[in-house]
Amino acid sequence: MTGYYDIVLGLIPVALLGITAALTLVGLSFTAAVPIGAFVSMGIIGHAMFVNTPSDGADEAQSARPPLNAD
Repeated sequence: MTGYYDIVLGLIPVALLGITAALTLVGLSFTAAVPIGAFVSMGIIGHAMFVNTPSDGADEAQSARPPLNAD
């Protein structure tokens, strides 16, 4: 099953290369198209890291239990 982070890992190079190629074909110079594609890729990475944060379900379940030898 393909998860959110699998899709993100696929979108990073697609955004970088695809947007750069599309902007170059439209007529924008290559040196201007690469930073725009990189900025979109950084946005995808930032969304995956900070907006839709990775979390481990096992850690959340363990934090709900009290410590064993608590005083």
